[in-house]
Amino acid sequence: MSKLETELRAGVRGEVGFDVTSRALVTMDASNYRRVPRGVVAPVDADDVAAVLAVCREHGVPVVARGGGTSIAGQATGTGVVLDFTRHMNRLVALDPEARTAVVQPGLVLDRLQAAAAAHGLRFGPDPSTHSRCTLGGMIGNNSCGSHSVAWGTTADSVRELDVVTARGRRLRLGQDWAGAPDGLRELVDGELARLRTGFPELPRRISGYALDALLPERGADVARSFCGSEGTLGVLTEAVVRLVEAPRARALAVLGYADESAAAEAAAGLLPLGPLTVEGMAADLVPTAAALPRGRAWLFVETGGESAGEARARAEAIVRAADVVDALVVTDPAGQRALWRIREDASGTATRMPDGREAWPGWEDCAVPPARLGAYLRDFRALLGAHGLRGTPYGHFGDGCIHVRIDFDLLTEPGIARFRRFSEELAELVVAHGGSLSGEHGDGQARAELLPRMYGQEMVGLFERVKGVWDPDDLLNPGMLVRPAPLDADLRFSVLPREPVDVAFGYPADGGDFSAAVRRCVGVAKCRTASVSGSSVMCPSFRATGAEEHSTRGRARLLHEMLAGEVVTDGWRSTEVRDALDLCLSCKGCRSDCPVEVDMATYKAEFLHHHYEGRRRPAAHYAMGRLPVWLRAVTRTRTAPLVNAFTRVRPLAWAAKRLGGIAPEREIPRLATRTFSQWWERRRVSAQGDLVVLWPDTFTEYLSPSVGQAAVRVLEAAGLRVALPPTVHLAKPPVGDGRTVALDPLSLLRGRGRVCCGLTYVSTGQLDRARAVMRRTLDLMEPVLETDAPVVVLEPSCAAALRTDVPELLHDDPRAARLAAKVLTFAETLERHAPDWTPPRVDRQVAGQTHCHQHAVLGDAADRRLRQAALLSGELSGGCCGLAGNFGFEKGHYEVSTACAEEHLLPSVRDAPDGTVVLADGFSCRTQLEQLAGVRGRHLAEVLAAALEEGAGNDSEAER
Repeated sequence: MSKLETELRAGVRGEVGFDVTSRALVTMDASNYRRVPRGVVAPVDADDVAAVLAVCREHGVPVVARGGGTSIAGQATGTGVVLDFTRHMNRLVALDPEARTAVVQPGLVLDRLQAAAAAHGLRFGPDPSTHSRCTLGGMIGNNSCGSHSVAWGTTADSVRELDVVTARGRRLRLGQDWAGAPDGLRELVDGELARLRTGFPELPRRISGYALDALLPERGADVARSFCGSEGTLGVLTEAVVRLVEAPRARALAVLGYADESAAAEAAAGLLPLGPLTVEGMAADLVPTAAALPRGRAWLFVETGGESAGEARARAEAIVRAADVVDALVVTDPAGQRALWRIREDASGTATRMPDGREAWPGWEDCAVPPARLGAYLRDFRALLGAHGLRGTPYGHFGDGCIHVRIDFDLLTEPGIARFRRFSEELAELVVAHGGSLSGEHGDGQARAELLPRMYGQEMVGLFERVKGVWDPDDLLNPGMLVRPAPLDADLRFSVLPREPVDVAFGYPADGGDFSAAVRRCVGVAKCRTASVSGSSVMCPSFRATGAEEHSTRGRARLLHEMLAGEVVTDGWRSTEVRDALDLCLSCKGCRSDCPVEVDMATYKAEFLHHHYEGRRRPAAHYAMGRLPVWLRAVTRTRTAPLVNAFTRVRPLAWAAKRLGGIAPEREIPRLATRTFSQWWERRRVSAQGDLVVLWPDTFTEYLSPSVGQAAVRVLEAAGLRVALPPTVHLAKPPVGDGRTVALDPLSLLRGRGRVCCGLTYVSTGQLDRARAVMRRTLDLMEPVLETDAPVVVLEPSCAAALRTDVPELLHDDPRAARLAAKVLTFAETLERHAPDWTPPRVDRQVAGQTHCHQHAVLGDAADRRLRQAALLSGELSGGCCGLAGNFGFEKGHYEVSTACAEEHLLPSVRDAPDGTVVLADGFSCRTQLEQLAGVRGRHLAEVLAAALEEGAGNDSEAER
């Protein structure tokens, strides 16, 4: 242990982390830059902050204050000690509705303040797209803005007073009329009044540099305001008094369609006199699908407010009439507005991939020009991109003249990095020529500080350095930012990654087969750190359960990045730090859909476990549950299911079995079916006619819940479909007629019978060699089916997701895998596509439960929603993850997190449901979790419909009698 660490541990009550994981998690923010810190401290109060500063000052070690780590210019990284305010100093200290103020700590997430203020009809004005995870301290440090800045300004406009600790330990209360100013600041400003009055461009989004003009006497000599946007270089914020504004009682959203981006940009400034709350712009190349938007190739999102819905709508319609548009849409429904805003808010992530999949990066994320010049600036900007052979997708705050853009810089090679520098220098000149600011929201950091002399001139930048010297004479706080900056092309986070592709098992088709490129997907916008989810969203349940960065998607991606870099995490695939972080990943796949850049941590986890345990003994749970199909098949062959069920009900024997199998002692072992689904199938009479569908007998349906398969057969046949099961022997030609009668390949009897399997349990435990063998055997068996037009109906969502994604990505060299994936349909999709004229029975009941996380992430539930609606099953299913997640919730050590995930949405939705509600749970894990934690029986949608059919048949028989 170093002397620095020892002294910090002795003097600080909060956590001190100099370990590999703590350091690896904060090497990066959401920028292109990477710095390895010496340690991380999570202070509990201002005394802790002062103690850290004292120790670091004695050792000459820099200090960097960090909030949510979503900064895009590199200012939340450093080589010294990082202060993490999100763990303890994250409280809303007070809220005064009468004074419309709140007292907040720097680690408070903005959405928590908004929720508390909303109860009083108030809100904090600025609202960056990262509002669900950015902190007030970070917003003050960067002078953040957000989409409503045309109405309520920047964070600096909402700050009243700030408590800060200086690098030399002074505690100051900053405010107006020089309140809290450090010694020498007033004298310095008084000598530079003329320069301060003429040296700053007048525009709404001027964030670059220090806001020294706020210290002018005619502006109230506001020290607190001038501190905003200083990026942690002047002092460390410990508490803030912020101003709140009255929230409109009702809102409407006018979406205005334009022929192109320049037309939208030129129209934006003309809408400002109408008093909108937002004027946001984006072009078609950033929108995955424009189905929900009016006609056009670019759009303005213009929000209006009012005392009533009618007043808000009237204002939105007035804006539509005043705008020269191709098409327009006015939305007053809150859910519809949220869906549209989600397109805009996810842009900071979706913009990191060009339409052809090429990577795009920040660096020139938020330049701002006077709004009236935005159209001309965008045309010049596009021309500059073309001159350098670059592409980007501009979007952002058109009403404030602020443009966000990710550009497809090549930051991996020396020529690409050289072009990055040349472009940056020329763009800086272009912005200044239009009277703009290099930063209009996210700060200068390392990305732009080197170019500040082009905007302000050397003398003003020299004044910035003198101001920094007054506040921080030892250059202790966030050195290399704003003044005496590090080069904009140094410390790039990609430089440490392997130049050659890493040998991996999965194909990573979206990343050109390159695991490093897959890990690079995480740009750090941290949507996975959201404390709650709405609608059907899932990501990231383990972070919400633990609140720990290492258990977020971003945290795990950072550890994998450092594993590939080999500097902090030095033992590669054998890393225990990466293993432990991935241990609480539920493999829910929520990040695959909810992450704006589609990070797929479930796949990365399987890949890591495959390498980590290669040639080594695995945890007992991997053998017990990873090879579940093998054990269940053995039980069936030996006809010992009743004996096993009895065995597991004897407490000492069950305890021993769970201990041997690595199963959580709190769990009950599910009962096995005494007659499998296939056994039931073989004994039934087949008489149905119609289009052939092949019903997939997944492991869970086959051995644990055959009633689901039986119900599905009943419904599919009632819909006029002919059901067959996959072959269990290799066939010379496709099945004939009933799906049982087959023409045998003469060698098939020698090979013996087999069972199709998606390989899910092997994948989730990282047994990828076994998974591939199982999948190839499955493809061999399914070859006759692949030659037909019959769809493959999969009842278990996790198995359907595995067949659609894991099989083709793991067997990327076998074209049959993609053909099988293309055939896979869910139960609802099958009925919708292959029995479109069938009318389901009228159930006429309310539903509760949860959309399966894999269905949400991979399969989609639109067809299920329509089927439920047709059957008069009303109500919405919740989001999140049930927490059992296949083997995860059964593994020893996971019970607490598993139950916490269930308590987030699933269990409350069931407890709060009125009597008579149908509890829907298509996944076996979801049904098991409900049964074990709530004593509630969940049912697959097929079971609900089959029961209604039987009830209807019974009623018909009764009527005939």
